[in-house]
Amino acid sequence: MKIVLISGLSGSGKSVALKLLEDLGYYCVDNLPISLLPRLVQYHNENSGNKQLGISIDIRSRIDIKEAQHELQLLRDQGHNVEILFLEAEESVLIRRFSETRRSHPLSGQTFTLLESLQKEIEWLFPLRELAYCIDTSKMNAQQLRYTVQKWLKLERKGLLVILESFGFKYGVPTNVDFLFDMRSLPNPYYDTELRPYCGMDKPIQDYLGAQPEVGEMIDDISGFMNRWLPRMQVEGKSYVTIGIGCTGGQHRSVYVVETLAERLKGQYELLVRHRQLTRI
Repeated sequence: MKIVLISGLSGSGKSVALKLLEDLGYYCVDNLPISLLPRLVQYHNENSGNKQLGISIDIRSRIDIKEAQHELQLLRDQGHNVEILFLEAEESVLIRRFSETRRSHPLSGQTFTLLESLQKEIEWLFPLRELAYCIDTSKMNAQQLRYTVQKWLKLERKGLLVILESFGFKYGVPTNVDFLFDMRSLPNPYYDTELRPYCGMDKPIQDYLGAQPEVGEMIDDISGFMNRWLPRMQVEGKSYVTIGIGCTGGQHRSVYVVETLAERLKGQYELLVRHRQLTRI
């Protein structure tokens, strides 16, 4: 059975992701206590022809991380395909979302301020985040989140999943990266007015950056680093590795480098490419 467990911070988009699973044919349950998960899987396996479950678990369940790890491992030992998705966003974004919707945080009834509730929630759920595929929804609307989750779901992961993400430093550094590389020292096509309208996925930018020796050296260095350390992370049982590649605006250099690195890694790992600042979907 395919089981997708959705968790994360309140206000980060869990309901959007769960609704997507429902639209894709998953049987979905919101706010399930982790202790009931094995019984739900058994009942569903025996009484339903649907072999896809989507389950949302969050701070309302007062989740015990050690218990969750134990139950998830038991399900995997039984042959179930269990994937964990963790959604998060920047504190300022979450505070704004709660303000706009006038919702109260699940922990706010315990005399915490909204900020204190968010910080307590992060502390509580952080160990589960370490086991999951993480999506930072700070810069996403609902459509972009649905697209990102659906793209991830289509991957039949057999080993380490490597996420390559381009971004612009002027819009903030992603919070969910394991490794981060800065491309701002490379020649910038933005200063050529003829190249400025293009992005790193377009041939004019690819030709320009491909002709710059330092760009090739940077890519060689990052590629060598990943070829050395990704196999070790896979041996240690790491499920997901996110590599952030940043430039000033996230349109040219970082996009080109991510696309080039993806070509080099193709066939070695399951890959997911994201370009945070591009509007193309």
